[in-house]
Amino acid sequence: MKKEIIKITGMSCNHCVKSVVTEIKKLPLDSFKAEINSLHVEYNETKVTHDEIVKAIEEAGYEVVENILTK
Repeated sequence: MKKEIIKITGMSCNHCVKSVVTEIKKLPLDSFKAEINSLHVEYNETKVTHDEIVKAIEEAGYEVVENILTK
């Protein structure tokens, strides 16, 4: 299980959070919590990759600016 906090730029409201959540829900994550300008995720690296998570964020219209590995 991998845990990350992904910092995102361009998010300014709850609508932005909802846009990210819509895309993130399509991935097989164990858990996630989206907030303005960040995404906390837990996932199994055999089911989904970091790059796929970043791509989902970009599909929602936002950019990843920093990744903090927590475990």
